[in-house]
Order: sequence, then structure tokens, then C-alpha cells
Amino acid sequence: MTSKLLVFGVSYRTAPLALRERLAVGAERVVADLRSLMQHAGLQEGVLLSTCNRVEVVASTDTPEAAVGSALAYFNGRVAPDKMDGSVYRYLGRDAARHLFRVASGLDSMVLGEPQILGQVKEAFSLALGAGTVGSLLNRSFERSFGVAKRVRNETAVAAGNVSVSSIACDLAENIFGDLKDRRILLIGAGKMSEVAARSLTSRGARLFVVNRSPERAQALAQACGGVPRPLEALATELAEADVVISSTAKQDFVITHELMQGVCKMRRFRPLFIIDIAVPRDVDPRVDSLRNVFLYDMDDLQKVSRENLATRERAVHEAEHLIELELDELEKWAKSVELTPTIVALRERVRGILRGELDKTFPKLGLAETERQKLEVMCEAMVNKLLHQPLTELKHSASSHDGSALVEAVQRLFKLEDKVRMSSASQVARAEGELASDAKRS
Repeated sequence: MTSKLLVFGVSYRTAPLALRERLAVGAERVVADLRSLMQHAGLQEGVLLSTCNRVEVVASTDTPEAAVGSALAYFNGRVAPDKMDGSVYRYLGRDAARHLFRVASGLDSMVLGEPQILGQVKEAFSLALGAGTVGSLLNRSFERSFGVAKRVRNETAVAAGNVSVSSIACDLAENIFGDLKDRRILLIGAGKMSEVAARSLTSRGARLFVVNRSPERAQALAQACGGVPRPLEALATELAEADVVISSTAKQDFVITHELMQGVCKMRRFRPLFIIDIAVPRDVDPRVDSLRNVFLYDMDDLQKVSRENLATRERAVHEAEHLIELELDELEKWAKSVELTPTIVALRERVRGILRGELDKTFPKLGLAETERQKLEVMCEAMVNKLLHQPLTELKHSASSHDGSALVEAVQRLFKLEDKVRMSSASQVARAEGELASDAKRS
């Protein structure tokens, strides 16, 4: 059954940003695009995942090559002016499930181990559920992917330590004080990195003050992050009051000079000050680090921490991959048991039908009361169970072996079950699973 699983799409590994932008699907369009794609490509089940770093489809189909070809024509015609064929990856069966598990676990992310992707995968799955495009195979596959992502996060170091510079800067500030609640943080600059740092700091309870060349941008950032804007002319005063300074401007010259900090240190009466310079070129004169009770960290320091954290994550990848393989084994066991169930249903019905047929022919000749028929029917059912117990046990055990499919096919041919297997209904499958459970108890 996992042989029907298909993944195809593009990611930051295979396609440039310009192409990913054209293919990206907003949340409000996912359901409509998914339904159109499924009809166009002849997919039985489908989930459409669209993030800034990937656009991919997880699907179930009996004709993977034809489905991918139709999907490419769909995307090329509707979304991408340039042919995207060379940027598309595709995975089938176990490889498709492995890719899904790796994506959900953050192993295929641009930033190894980043946690946001799991939420995005869950959202895509939820939208597909609502659209009615998820069946038993994708339901089980995605549920397994969520489970393995949780195991990877809890049982390995793949997500250990931040690797983004802004996050590391905030972690460093928190490590210095233990708790940032009510600590006074001065943010110099109002760019993207400053905004990321500002949001993280205020979420940890810090009091934020923003200084920027543009009063309007300082006001906007402070308002967005719950901080207080200050004029650039008040820089020295703010430095004297701050506990932690994070600087990230686009200025070519030093914003915090050695001379400025000499005066600030006197104003502070040499109370400790931690300065984190995440600007390139640097905002802070390196000589500042030599001043009494001033501790300066620049991009080289932060990137060293980032590399160490990333190295820790990379060392944990092998362990995470091992967990994924174990989960893949479990998914395949489930899939093989689902493939086996219709054969069990058909075999039971075949044997039961033969015995009941013989009973119907023989009973009128026995001259027995009708009440005796019930006893004979119970006996026939017991015979079905006795006759099939060992064969069904072997079939179930074969589900996890390499020759399992061959054995199932042999049983279907010997008892001419092919048509019955194709026509097995959901209720029959459920009944067979119940009977298997009863067999297990009896054995």
C-alpha cells in the first residue's frame, strides 16, 4: 500500500526563490488549488504543502509517473511561466514516506531542526482533511510523521540550541542575567534583524527602548514590539541606563565609539554593561571591550556559537534518521496488513460459502428439525475458524517478510479470490479485522 505513496515538488534545494514565489499558494487558495490539481493529475488522495522554502504535494496514486506528468503540466500552465521540470523532485513508496518524515522533523529545512515546519505540515494536513482529500494512507502517513517529529525533538539534539544570530543574541542576554524580566534593553537600529531580536526580547519580559536614525522607523518598531522609541540624540543617556545593548544598523562608521563609551562608563559608575553587536560592518568600536565592566560580543562570537549549535544538531542527525527508519518500518507493517485484509475477507467468505452451500444441500436429506440447523451452522463456523487459523496466521506473519506479497498473490490465485479482493467493502474489512483479533485471542 505504501507503494502508492508519492511526493513531488520543489524546495530551496532544487529551485531558486523566484520560481518558489511563483509556485507559492496562499492559505486561502490551498483547498481550491489542491482539488484542481487532484482532478487534473488523477490523484486518489492529496495534501498540498506551501511554505517560503518548499511547495510540494503528498499524494496517493496507482499511476505515479502519469500523475507527476499531469501535475507538471498543471503547474507549468497555471503558475510557472518558465518550465519547472528540472527543479522538481519526486519520491515513491518508502522514499516518499521518508521524505515526509524528514520534512516534518526539520531534517530537510534550510535551518536544520527548525520547529516551524511541523506546524506548517500540520496546517496543510488539516486543510486537506477539511477538503476531503485525505484517505487512510495519507492519514496514517501524516499521523506517523507528527509522531516521529515529536520523537526527534524529544529524543535527539537535532533542535538543540539556536542557530540564528538574532536568537543567539537574545539567548546570550538571557544567559547573562538569568531572567530578562524588567531588564532594560536598548535596541539600536530598526532593520529586520533588530525586529526579530526585539520581538524575542519583549516576549521574555524585557523592557525595550529603540534608538534609530529615522524617528519614524524607531516609532514603528517600538509600537510593533511593545517598546519605547528614543531620539538618536539620547543615545549616551540610554547607554547609561541600559542593561543590555543590541546594535544592528547599516551605518558604515561606528555608532558606539571608544570615546563615547568612556563617558558612558563614568555615568554608569562602571556598572556592568553587555553589548551585542550584530551589525556588518560593526557598529561598536572593538576597543570598547577593553573598558572596565563592558562586555562586547560581535558577529564572530555569535557565529561561533551558531556553528557549535549547528554542529551539535548535525551530530544528532544520524540518530534522528535511525528513528525515522524505525517509524517507516511500522508504517510499512500497517500498510501490508491493510493490503492483506481484503484477501483474508475473501478467503473467509470463500470457505464459509462452500461449507454453507454443502449444508444447504445436505440438511433437507437429514430429516432433522429446523432447530438443529442452528447447531450445524455453529459447527460450520467453527470449522471455518479451525481450517483457516493456521493459513491466516502464516499470512499475517508473512506481512512483514519480503515474500509476503508473493504468498498473498498465491492464495488469491489458488482460491480464485482476485475479483472478490477488488470488491471487498469497508464493512468487510472491518469485520475481517475483528475476526483476526478474535483468532489472536483464541490462539
